[in-house]
Amino acid sequence: MRLLLVEDDPMIGESIEEGLRSESYAVDWVRNGGDVELALSGVGYDLMLLDLGLPGKQGMEVLRTTRARGDDLPVLIITARDGTPARVEGLDAGADDYLVKPFDLDELLARIRALLRRRVSRTRSVIEHGGVRLDLASHEATLDGQPVKLSAREFSVLRALLDNPGSVVAKAQLEEKLYGWNAEVESNTVDVYVHHLRKKFGPDFIKTVRGVGYKIPAVP
Repeated sequence: MRLLLVEDDPMIGESIEEGLRSESYAVDWVRNGGDVELALSGVGYDLMLLDLGLPGKQGMEVLRTTRARGDDLPVLIITARDGTPARVEGLDAGADDYLVKPFDLDELLARIRALLRRRVSRTRSVIEHGGVRLDLASHEATLDGQPVKLSAREFSVLRALLDNPGSVVAKAQLEEKLYGWNAEVESNTVDVYVHHLRKKFGPDFIKTVRGVGYKIPAVP
C-alpha cells in the first residue's frame, strides 16, 4: 500500500513517516500543499493523509481541488484544528475521516486500515486466480483453501501481479508498491519477495521475463 503524507511540520512528518514505514507502508511525504497535485498525477496512491495548515496551498483547498477533479482517493485529515466547525467543513469538503493532533500512532493506523477496507468494499474485495484467493479487506491469502501467511510486502507484490494475470509487471512498478520516494531500495529487493512467494505458492507460480519484470500466467 502506498500512502501520500501531506504535512509541513518536520517533527510530526518524520514521526508519522517512520511509524507507517515500520508497518510496511510505502510513504511519499509532501511538505507543501502546492505540490500535492503533481504528486497525485505521477503515482497511484491508496490513501492521502492531509494536514490543513500548509504553505503554498491550504489543505482544505487541496481537498476541494482533489474532489472537483473526480478523484475518490480516501483522504484522512490530520490537524490541530479540533473545533466542530472545522470537522464539519472538512467532512463536507470530501474528507473520509478526521483525526486531531496530537494522536496515538495506533489510532492512526487503525483509521488507515478502516479507510482502506472501506475502499476495497466499494470495488472488488477478493481476487481469485486458479487455487489462489486474496481477500483485499482482511489481507488474507489462501492456496486451495489453505491459509498462506504473507508479509505486508509479499501481499503487495502478489496483488500487483494478480491484478493483471498474463501481463508483465516491471520491477520498477513493483518497487513503487513497496517503497516511497526517499526509501533506499536494494537492487534485489523485488527478487527476494518473488522468491518468497514461489516458495509458498510453487516454483512455477511466477514467471520471470528477463530484463523486464515478472508475470503470473493466465489461467487457461
